[in-house]
This record gives sequence, C-alpha cells and structure tokens, in this order.
Amino acid sequence: MKKPVELCFLICILLATLGLGESQPNVDNIAQTFKQLGLGNIVNVPLYTDVPRPDRSYDFIVVGAGAAGCTLAARLSENPKWQVYLIEAGGVENLVHQIPAMAPSLQLTASNWGYESQPQRHACYGMPGRRCALPRGKVLGGTSSINFMIYNRGNRRDFDTWSQRGNYGWSYKEVLPYFLRSESAQLHGLEHSPYHNHSGPLSVEDVRHRTQLAHAYIRAAQEAGHSRTDYNGESQLGVSYVQANTLKGRRHSAFRAYIEPIRAYRKNLHILTLARVTRILIDEATKSAYGIELTHGGRRFQVKARKEVILSAGAFNSPQLLMLSGIGPEDNLKAIGIPIVKVLPVGRRMYDHMCHFGPTFVTNTTGQSLFTSNVGPPVLKEFLLGRPDTFLSSIGGVETLSFVKVPRAKTPSTQPDIEFIQVAGSLASDEGTSLSRGANFKPEIYDKMYRHLADRKQDHFSFLIMHFAPASVGRLWLHNRNPLEWPRIDPKYFIVQEDVEHLLEGIKEAIRITKMPALRAIGTRLLERSVPGCEEYSFGSDDYWRCSIRTLSYTLHHQVATCRMGPESDPTSVVSPQLKVHGMRRLRVVDTSIIPLPPTAHTNAAAFMIGEKAADMIREDWTH
Repeated sequence: MKKPVELCFLICILLATLGLGESQPNVDNIAQTFKQLGLGNIVNVPLYTDVPRPDRSYDFIVVGAGAAGCTLAARLSENPKWQVYLIEAGGVENLVHQIPAMAPSLQLTASNWGYESQPQRHACYGMPGRRCALPRGKVLGGTSSINFMIYNRGNRRDFDTWSQRGNYGWSYKEVLPYFLRSESAQLHGLEHSPYHNHSGPLSVEDVRHRTQLAHAYIRAAQEAGHSRTDYNGESQLGVSYVQANTLKGRRHSAFRAYIEPIRAYRKNLHILTLARVTRILIDEATKSAYGIELTHGGRRFQVKARKEVILSAGAFNSPQLLMLSGIGPEDNLKAIGIPIVKVLPVGRRMYDHMCHFGPTFVTNTTGQSLFTSNVGPPVLKEFLLGRPDTFLSSIGGVETLSFVKVPRAKTPSTQPDIEFIQVAGSLASDEGTSLSRGANFKPEIYDKMYRHLADRKQDHFSFLIMHFAPASVGRLWLHNRNPLEWPRIDPKYFIVQEDVEHLLEGIKEAIRITKMPALRAIGTRLLERSVPGCEEYSFGSDDYWRCSIRTLSYTLHHQVATCRMGPESDPTSVVSPQLKVHGMRRLRVVDTSIIPLPPTAHTNAAAFMIGEKAADMIREDWTH
C-alpha cells in the first residue's frame, strides 16, 4: 500500500514518463516545462536569496511572507520608487505544496513551524502530554502554503462589531472592497454576484473533484432545513460546496498569487528566505523603529528601514518579536530580563476556533471515500498534465461547509455559531500517516477507531465540528530571551464549559442531518467505535460526546488577537485601527494577530484582506 510520503517517488516516475527523467536533465528545460504545465517552481531558482548588504537600506521591511506579508510586499512594490524587503524564515514551495490532497502531509514537513500548546487541562486528551498541535506555515506563502485552502471571509457582523468598538474603517462595507480586490473567482452560478470579483490575483474556485457523498450530504442538509447559500455572499447561514484557494486544481497560495508572477521583473522587491528575524531595532529616545536584526546562513545582519518596519509574522511570531524587542507586558519582560521600551498587552489575549474531529459515518457506497493508497502513476500523470478534477485536487478531502445556529446560541439570528466541515474520509484516509500525526493524536486513536476502515477500504465520511465564538481565552508569553526558542502558547481550550456545550449541540445537528432521506438512501450510519478514554460512557450519550470533544480536539490555524487592534483607549489593544503599534513610530503589525475577536470564518481570506487594506493605509501615509 502506498503511503503519502511515497508520492514524491511517484512524482519522479512521472517525470520520467513525461520525458523529464534523463540522466543529465536540463534544469532550465524542466523548469520551463513545468511552468507551461502551470506547476511553477519544481526547481528552486535563486530568486529569493537577497542577502542584506551593508551599503543598502530599504523603505519598508516586511517580516513574514504569509498571506498578509506577501500581499503587502507585492502592493507596496507597485511603487517603483520604494525599495521593499520581504523576509521569510522558511524556504520556497515545491511541487508537493501545489497538490491540494497533500495538505495533511505538509503538517509533517519543515514548512510547518511545528508549534504545540502548553498541556491543556480541559482539551487535547487524545494527544501525548495533552499538547495540541498548532500548525503554522514556515515557507514563502506562510500558512496559505500548508493549510486546507478553504476560502471563507466571515460574517458582516464580525466587521461591523470591529468598527463599533472603535476600529474605524473596518466595517463590512469598508472591508468588502479589499476582499474583492484580492479575488479572482471562478464559481459556478456566481458569475454575476456582486460579492465576487474575477480579476484579482488570488484564485477562488469550486473544487472540481466531488464525491457522491458530498452530493448526498448537500441534499440531506436541505431536507433538514438548511438552505443552499454562498457563504461569502449575502447570507452565511446554510450549506454549500466548499470554495477553495486553488487554480485549475492546484493550491494557489499567497506566494503563487502575489509573489511568483511579479518576482522576475519587480526589481525593487527584495526577498530573503531561510532568515530568522531576532529583534526590531528601536531608537528608544524617539520610540521609532529603524530596522531589524536577523540571522541567515550562520551570520548576523542588521537591516535598516527608511520608512517602516512591518511585522507580518503571524499570530505567534509577531507578538514574539515585539516582546523580544521590549514591547509587551511589563511582568513578562521583567521576569526574563528584557529592557522595556513600551508596556502593551502583547499576547495577553488569544482566541482560537477549537474543533471536534468527528463524528464519522460509514455508507454503502463504494469507491467514494478518499484513500491515498489509491493514488498511482495514472492519477499523478493526469494531475501533472493539467486535469483539475482528479483525487489530487481534493483539498485534503474537504467537500462541503455548513453554517448553522444551535439552540443555546446568543448571537444574532443572521450569524452562525457552528460550522460543519464535511470530509470524504477520516484519519483512515492516509492509513494514519499524516492527518493523525499532524494533529498529534495518539496512535491508539487511529488503531482502535479507524484502522479497520482503511483495511477494508470502507466508504465513509466525517465532520469537523467547529465553534465560531468561544468564551475561552488563551494567551502567549516568552519563557526566555532566546529568539530561536518558541513562545509559550496556552490556548486554554474549553476552560469555559459552555464551549463544549455548543459543540455538543453541533454534533447532534450533524447526526440529525445524516438521518435525512438523501443520506439514508446510501446507507449512512454512525461509526459506533468508542473514542479511547471515553469507554466508561454509553456510546452516543451526551457525556460520551463531551468526552469525545475533549479528546479529539483539533485546531485549524485560526489563532487571532495576540496583537489586538483597538483604539489607544482600549487597554487590551496593541495596535491602532491603522495597525500602528501604540506609542511607537514607524512600526506596524499586518497579519491576523490584529483581529480583535474570534471571526465567524477561517482566517486565511481575512489575512489577504488585511494585507490589501494595510497597503492602502501605508500608501496614504507616505504619499502626502
């Protein structure tokens, strides 16, 4: 049986099949061939190694090349008079990053920072040491290069609430143009929707690979009273096939959308990969940022910024850099001996969407669930030659999304509380090799619950049940002054019992949908295998599901608020509505760490929007 890691060997086979496997291949020809196939860099061309020079400074230094950072660097460098320096800790995407089905495997590579939470008291029971995996992208493209490519902007009330709390300019009406600016939508039936644009850099499209399980689920959800919707349109509530950041069936990351198309000719955009920024250079007398310090290739460099230093390093690394530079909570900085430049509540708040991995349902169909062991040279060849609807274009198995309200919800009637992420498979899909390990689940969970599904190639599907508005609030802090050591991250999942109850009601609604005629027609039935550690409870009881929720805990890159946006009068905020760090000059944070409240969305789309909006604010400041 083929494991996901063996796909790289199959790729080599395909290279030979396509006439690219000569004993002494011409690298330029190979790169050109893959460019013609729409597959970009299969060979790393040295376009991303602009090592700092002592005689050079830049107008803007952007630290971190995720969705916001790539967007910002591309937009600022549209001005040929501005020299822009984009710095990334990781390397450059390769062919495997562009295969959507490989998303789970990327969690196990050097493209993931590999963060884990502090031991959790009320969650992550299914992980060694009760430490949840917290994947974040460490590659040019950031988390957009390793995530599951779901494109979901959020609810209009999210942004209106930001504005009402003093973040002027961030209402839904004001941010929608920035979502649209980034988007190039190819969505069936939405060609004339005012909520979608077709000329932006970032591709948003329907996933062309769809199983009978997805079609049956969509019908069943409608039978259960959930209307079909465009969740990025007028109303989120309802059910929809997933909208994805893919282009003709390949991952379309921030790197692919914003950087790769312009890199060869945008001479004022300078990019350095495999570089670790260790602190911000600050003039303490004027509280002005004037550059950064970094390490690259075993050497230390200082790089100067004439206009601004902009942190786009994400919800963990941006607050870490602020604190390493003396900007943060007084008690934390004093405890580890960092001289204080500015006291701010950096890392004091962190929200995250916690999911329950499950429940799982088996069906009477055959050949519908996704098993990586079914991938062979014919499928790979079709994918490499441009076919957009093969198994490999499935975004990690995700097929549909449902946005629902649960009985205990206190949010407005137009705002969903729970999302169902329906997947044509489970931990069995890759025989326990990637999804299970990437989520840091104990081996016994796969062995006792899912192995038999893989052995039999039993058709099945699962839900990830996600809660949008958790009451539990976590935090992040520094353990010492070592810039190469992880910050300590404690999400405090489920410290508020009410969060578990929301997920419990979500599970019940998902089960109710599976009893509708469309899913009963394909023999859909709940997989009755107890979660290890929950055997003392009657299977299917409320207490059983509560135990399962705390055991099969799963997070999806959605951490926010560690550099919270708000007016200076808000004692919980770190940056202003213009994303400037309070009390500092020439220093901004531009990434999802500024999002003030947990959004009714996945955060990748918002990261692009934040980058687009920040570019306009910065241009306005520096062109008058």
